[in-house]
Amino acid sequence: MEDRGYLLTEQANPASWALDQLSPLGMVELFICEDSKVIPAVAEQKQQIAQAITIVSQALGAGGRLFYVGAGTSGRLGVLDAAECPPTFCTPPDLIQGIIAGGLSAMVRSAEALEDSASEGAQAMQQAGVTHRDVVLGISAGGTTPFVHGALQEAKRRGATTIFLTCVPAEQVATDYHLEIRPLVGAEILAGSTRLKAGTATKLVLNMISTGAMVRLGKVYGNRMVDVAVTNQKLADRAIRILCDLTGCDRPTAAEYLKQTGNNTKLALLMLITGTPTTQVGKARQLLAQHNGNIRSALQEYR
Repeated sequence: MEDRGYLLTEQANPASWALDQLSPLGMVELFICEDSKVIPAVAEQKQQIAQAITIVSQALGAGGRLFYVGAGTSGRLGVLDAAECPPTFCTPPDLIQGIIAGGLSAMVRSAEALEDSASEGAQAMQQAGVTHRDVVLGISAGGTTPFVHGALQEAKRRGATTIFLTCVPAEQVATDYHLEIRPLVGAEILAGSTRLKAGTATKLVLNMISTGAMVRLGKVYGNRMVDVAVTNQKLADRAIRILCDLTGCDRPTAAEYLKQTGNNTKLALLMLITGTPTTQVGKARQLLAQHNGNIRSALQEYR
């Protein structure tokens, strides 16, 4: 069995050597101090994260998919980010997918032993039918998870673009994937517990990549989620407020346009801005389709 004590994520943090002797307030103050190191660590990787946004947006725009692959906390964060894209950006569920070692049951019940199989990771890529159009983003805080590397290597063999997100330096775990993102947050307060700073850094990076890619794909207008899926009262209210705020119309008008467009916030927004009556939904839909759903591009042509 390999000694993994050399990994940055496995080392003991000298600032927390008396963790079990701290008061609750003392622990909170220590957490705040250590967590403050996460943002600078992520900022050090801004060029790589921006490159990932470009890679993912181009792949999705060309008919590809994004797969997050991980185990434990890393896998759960990938599944979480993937699951939140359909309601936020109205994307089909298979466009961005989260794959976790042990399957979806591992989201709620630990299945850590299953992360030790590289062949299982490779098999997951085979079952997903990964192709050269896709992007596979492997997440491994400590950098050595066999399941993740097995998936990435198989994905690369299939021609997919591979991205590796880890919290250890290259000299500790060297790879040959297309892009590496390495926010080095340092040793955890609880030695080896990468659900702490490493998990926070991972969540931040995934937030940036998925949101940035959706912005590039035209699913955002200004800073509003104009492709929001109107599936409950909260989201219906949000869609109505988006329409009111961006066009100056009243709520009844916004609600009527939303109704006539089949709860398509982006289409309703285009119609309101251009003064298109609700009887001409088809005309507005055609204009939006000609611009691949990019409302700003459609408006430029209209004007």
